Amino acid sequence: MPQNKKILAINFGGIGDEIFFLPTLISLKKEFPNSHVTLALEPRSKGIKDLTDVIDDLILVDVKGQNKYKQMLKFLFTVRKGHFDMVISSGGNKLISILLFCMGIKKRYGYYSGRLSKLLLTHAVPLNKNQYACSMYHDLIRTITSQNTELPQIKVEKREIISNSVLIHPGVSKMSIQKNCIKTVPPKTWAKVIDLLVAAGKKVMLVGGPDDEDCIKEIMENVRTQNFENLFGTTKNLNELAQLISSAEKFLCSDSAPLHVAVALGTKTYVIFGPTDDNVLVPTTSQVVTIKADDNCDLKPCLWERRMTTCKNLDCLKILPSKIVDKVMNF
Repeated sequence: MPQNKKILAINFGGIGDEIFFLPTLISLKKEFPNSHVTLALEPRSKGIKDLTDVIDDLILVDVKGQNKYKQMLKFLFTVRKGHFDMVISSGGNKLISILLFCMGIKKRYGYYSGRLSKLLLTHAVPLNKNQYACSMYHDLIRTITSQNTELPQIKVEKREIISNSVLIHPGVSKMSIQKNCIKTVPPKTWAKVIDLLVAAGKKVMLVGGPDDEDCIKEIMENVRTQNFENLFGTTKNLNELAQLISSAEKFLCSDSAPLHVAVALGTKTYVIFGPTDDNVLVPTTSQVVTIKADDNCDLKPCLWERRMTTCKNLDCLKILPSKIVDKVMNF
């Protein structure tokens, strides 16, 4: 295959999904060093380009907006004029194979979603959701390359590590909150965690983005110690947040995009898990320690697979602050 291919990659989702998709793009760039990679994604995730040099161009498609059908039609026409050599698309929707076929691109890689996908795609790949998400996406290109990038990699200017430090990012995206997808412990628990870590002699830093404003405010109303740094609002974009994470000896967070940034940086990470599946969302590595409740819920993990919103009981997120701190101090 020629090395100067024009490659279109399609991956709609949040910034975490784009970080999961990075190993696939990295392997493609290794296989085709002179290729030009265009990534089609949602506008909310455009910050991914600030974390990598493997993406040459972006096409923003607001698939969740009021004019989503108009957006998709415009996207289709844009792609047809782009003269791409191949397209790689994630997502298991049965309509994806029709969309890719209408693009007129010779090589079309997507997940198998029935007989139609077998007819319309040049390569219909089995979708295996029971594995780390990076591996799931990477399955799309197994027939293209023998390159295998297992973990996300990002390129930021790393800072010197602050000794004995714990950086805390407590929030989740506002979209998750609006959809009633509760994935983390309440602000009062985070406040107590800060108190306990400071009492244990740790240098604690608190950070969050615009979506975390309410959470940070409630934490500040409930925390007792003043011997920590509130860095909320000091990071202006994803790249600056990544630089800050690189400076932490340990990173404590929720199941959210900053978790995947920390994984890509190789920072020792401690993450709260409740209704979501850690086997899919974090790699098997000693660099990531999961923290879970001692509940006996038979449905856990349930979010996404069994239900689209969190249950009212939230037993899976009733985690004592002392347990969280014990994990951070001793693992």
